[in-house]
Amino acid sequence: MPKTALIVIDMLNSYEHEDAELLLPSVRTALPQITALLDRARGRGIEVIYVNDNFGLWRSHHDELLDAVLGGPHADLVEPVRPDEKSLFVVKARHSIFYQTPLEYLLRQRGIETVVLCGQVTEQCVLYSALDAHIRHFSVTVVEDACAPIHQDLAAAALRMMERNMQANVLRAGDEEVFAR
Repeated sequence: MPKTALIVIDMLNSYEHEDAELLLPSVRTALPQITALLDRARGRGIEVIYVNDNFGLWRSHHDELLDAVLGGPHADLVEPVRPDEKSLFVVKARHSIFYQTPLEYLLRQRGIETVVLCGQVTEQCVLYSALDAHIRHFSVTVVEDACAPIHQDLAAAALRMMERNMQANVLRAGDEEVFAR
C-alpha cells in the first residue's frame, strides 16, 4: 500500500487579509472535518504535515506563527487544528505548498506517494498544490468538505478541475478511502 501523508494547508491563520470575512464561514464549516481527518491520520500513524504561509515573517518558525495566531481574534479556528509534537511543519511564501519549499524532498525522503490535502483556500492554495503534486507524480486526494473556499462557485470548478485534469481523488472526510488510495 502506498505511503500517505495528510497535508494541512494554511490553517494557522490570523484571518487578517482582504477575503477573511468571506472565508471565515467556510472555515467554520470545514473545521470539524479537518479535526476528524487529523484524528484519523494520527490514530493510523499517517504522517501529518502542516504547510503554512509565513505572513512575511521570514525569521518565523512554527512556534512563532502558532503563538501569533493563537493570540489573535480567531484562535478558536486554530486551537482545534494545532500541530502536535509529531507533526512536521513547512513554511511557504506563495500559493503552492511546493513552490520553493523543501516539501517534495521531505515527502520523497519519507517514501510518501499519496498526499491527502485539506485546509484553505479550495480555489487557490489547494488547487495550485494539487496541480504541483500531480506534476511531481504524487497521487492526490482532496477532501472537499475539509477544504474551505472563499467563493463556492470557484471552489466547485476547482474541485472538478482537480478530479478531471489532475486525476485527484475528490472525497469527503467520512469516506473510508481517504487514507486508502
